[in-house]
Amino acid sequence: MKNSTTEKCWIVFLSTYPPRECGLATFTADLIKYFDRLYAPREETRVLSMNTDMLQSYNYSKKVIFQLSENKIKDYLVAAEKLNKMPQVKIVSIQHEFGIFGHNNGQNILTFLQTIKKPVAITFHTVLPKPLPKIKKLMKDIAELADILIVMTSSSKQLLESIYGIDAKKIKIIPHGAHPLPYTDGKTAKTSLRLAGKKVLSTFGLLNSGKGIEHAIGALPEIVKKFPETIYLVIGATHPFVLKSEGEIYRNQLINLAYKLGVENNILFYDKYLATEELLEFLQATDIYLSLSQNPDQAVSGTLTYALGAGRTVISTPFMQAKEIITPEIGLLVDFNDNAGIAKKVISLFENPKKLTAMSKAAYFRTRSMIWPNIALSYMREFTCLSPELEKKEKNLPPIKLKHLKKLTDNFGIFQFANLEEPDPAWGYTLDDNARALIVASLHHSIYGGQSSLSLIKTYLSFIERAAKNSGGFINYFTEKKVSDDDRNKNENLEDANARSMWSLSVAHGSKLPNNLKSRIEKIFTAQCQKHQIIYSPRATAFYIKALVIWLDKQKDKKALKLLVHYADFLLNLFNKNSDKEWFWFEQLLAYSNAVLPEALLLAYKITGNYKYFKAGKVSLDFLIKQSFQENTCMPIGQRGWYKKGQEKQVYDQQPEEVSALILALRTMFKLTGDIYYSERMTQAFNWYLGGNVLNQFIYSQRSGGCYDGLGEGHINLNQGAESTISYLLSRLALEKKADHLLF
Repeated sequence: MKNSTTEKCWIVFLSTYPPRECGLATFTADLIKYFDRLYAPREETRVLSMNTDMLQSYNYSKKVIFQLSENKIKDYLVAAEKLNKMPQVKIVSIQHEFGIFGHNNGQNILTFLQTIKKPVAITFHTVLPKPLPKIKKLMKDIAELADILIVMTSSSKQLLESIYGIDAKKIKIIPHGAHPLPYTDGKTAKTSLRLAGKKVLSTFGLLNSGKGIEHAIGALPEIVKKFPETIYLVIGATHPFVLKSEGEIYRNQLINLAYKLGVENNILFYDKYLATEELLEFLQATDIYLSLSQNPDQAVSGTLTYALGAGRTVISTPFMQAKEIITPEIGLLVDFNDNAGIAKKVISLFENPKKLTAMSKAAYFRTRSMIWPNIALSYMREFTCLSPELEKKEKNLPPIKLKHLKKLTDNFGIFQFANLEEPDPAWGYTLDDNARALIVASLHHSIYGGQSSLSLIKTYLSFIERAAKNSGGFINYFTEKKVSDDDRNKNENLEDANARSMWSLSVAHGSKLPNNLKSRIEKIFTAQCQKHQIIYSPRATAFYIKALVIWLDKQKDKKALKLLVHYADFLLNLFNKNSDKEWFWFEQLLAYSNAVLPEALLLAYKITGNYKYFKAGKVSLDFLIKQSFQENTCMPIGQRGWYKKGQEKQVYDQQPEEVSALILALRTMFKLTGDIYYSERMTQAFNWYLGGNVLNQFIYSQRSGGCYDGLGEGHINLNQGAESTISYLLSRLALEKKADHLLF
C-alpha cells in the first residue's frame, strides 16, 4: 500500500488534551489510547486541543495538529477550514462541555460547526435538565449541525428528546469508559501504599467545592469511633480554574474541618494530579469509594465510573448518572448534605465484610461492558455509519502474549480452570488442555523461538508421557494432587482427548524442536499408532485425521495412510447418511468443535487426492458457515443446547473453542483453494474475540493475555480458563504465515 495522505484515515478529536489537567482531557486521552491499540496505523487519531487563551501553552504530543484559543473566533474558522482541505480526515469527534468553548456558554463551537464539512459526532458530557433559554437554544443549534449525538446515560438521552426536542434517532448512548483492571481484594495495593490493615475510603478528582468532601469528613467521627483504623484518601490537585480564582480556600477549609473534628490522623490529602497508573493503584486499595457530588444535575462522573470499573463499592449522592447506574447490588445512595447518612452506610458495610466483597465483585462484573476497549469499539461503530470508508479497515492483530498461558501452568501441566484470571487448582488438570497447550507452545516456538516457549513444551510433553497407557491410549483427568482421577478416567469417553493428543504430538514433531524432544515425541506417537484401536466418535476421528495428515506430510507411513483413509471414509459415510437437500452435515445436530469435521475431510483430500473428500468437506463447511455468521458477524453455535436439525439454533454460551475450530477450517479451505471468501470469513471469525460478536464486547483480554470462557445472553463469562485461552492463542497463531508448515 502506498503511503500517501489520501489513503490514510484520520479521526480528529476536538477537546481539551493532556498535559492540560482536566477531566475531559483525561477522557479523550483514554479513548484515543484504545483507538490506537485497535486501529493504528490504518486509522490514526489526531487532536485539535482547546486552550483557555492565546498565552496558554502546553507541551503537547505530536497528536495535536492544531491549538485553539477558546475565545478566539478565528481559530475555530482556521481549524475547520484546515480539516476541510485534508482528505485523510474522515470524521471529527467533538467532546462537548460548556466550559471549554469560550464565553456565552461556549457559543464559539457553532462557528466551527458551521464551517466544517466533514462528518461530525458530538459527545455531550453535560445535559442540563432545566436549562436557561439561551443554553437550550445553543444545545439545539449544536445538535442541528452535528451528524450524530453521543451521550453516556439513558437519562441524558431522554432529556435531549423531551426537553430539547431532538430526534431520538440521532442520539446514541455510549457509557463513560473504565480501565480494564483485574479484580483484586486490594491487599497488594494497600501494602504498596503503606495502608495495610486499614479500612480505606477514597474520593478523587480535581478539587472544588462541589465535590462534597466536607460531608465525608463530617461523617468520619462516627465511622472512626466504630472503626479507628479507617483512612480517608482525598486524591487530586485543586481545579486550575478554582486555584486561579480563589486559591486553596476549599482545601484549607477541609483541613481545618478535619482538625476541628479530631480526625486529622484519619485523612490523607494527595495534592497532585496523579498519573493514571498511580490513580488506579489508589482505587484498588480502596474499600468504599465516596462519590458525593453536590450537583443533582451532573450528567456523568468519570470518577464514579473508574471506581466501579475497579471493582469498588460506591456510596454516592443521587446525581443523574448515580441514580441510573447504582443499584443495591453494587452500591448505596445517600442524600445530599447527609453526614449522618454517609456514616451509617459506611459503618453498615464495614460491619458486613462479606456483603462489601459481594458488592465489589458485582460492581466489577457489571462494568465489564464499559471497559475502554469496548467503548472504543462502540465509538468506531458509530463513526463507520458516518464514514463507511473506516469500515473497510481491519482491526489490529493483538501482539501474541503467552503471559496467561504461563500463569495457568505449573511444573506438572496447565490447570483446567481459572477464577477470573487466577488459576483454580481444585479442578486439577486434563490431557485435553495440555495437548492443546503443546500445539500452541510448539507453534510459538517454531515462529519466535526462545527458551520460554521451549520450557512450556517440555512441561506439556511430560504431561502427555505420564498420561500414556502401556496398553495404548491415554488417561485424561488428573487431580490437584497430580494423580490420576480414576473414577472419571474409567467412566467418561476419552476418545476426543486421545485424538487431540495425537494431533498435538504430530504438530510438535513437525516443529523446530531439539532432536531429543523429537525423539520422545516420535516414540509416543509410533507406540500409540501400533496399539491403536479403531474409534467411532466423529470428532475424535477428525482429530486423528489431522494428526495423520501432518505426520504423513513429513514422512511415508503405509499404516498411517491406511488408517487415514479408513477414518476419512468413515466421516464421508456419516456425511452421506445424514445429509439431505437442506441439511448438509455429518450428524443430526451441530454440537461442539463442529468445523473440525469438514476440515478433516479437506485435509484427507490434500494427502490422498480423493475428490469425494474435498466435495463433502466444502459442502459441509459452507453449510456450517451459513449457521455460524449473521452477515459479517460471527455467531457460532451456542453450547446451551446446540443446533438440532428441525429445531431452533441456540445462540448463547458461545465458546472460544468453537470459533477456533472454525478459524482453522476456514484457513485450510483458503490454503487449498485460494478463494478470498474463506480468508475474509476467517478474519470475521477472529474478530469474534475482538468485539465482532453479538454483544460487541472483547472476549480476549489484551492486558492479561487470556481469553474469557464464553459469551452468554447479555454477559461475558469472565473466567479465563485453559481451553479458552489456548483456543484464542491457536486462532491468533494460525493467522501467522510462518504457521503454514505446521498447520498446512
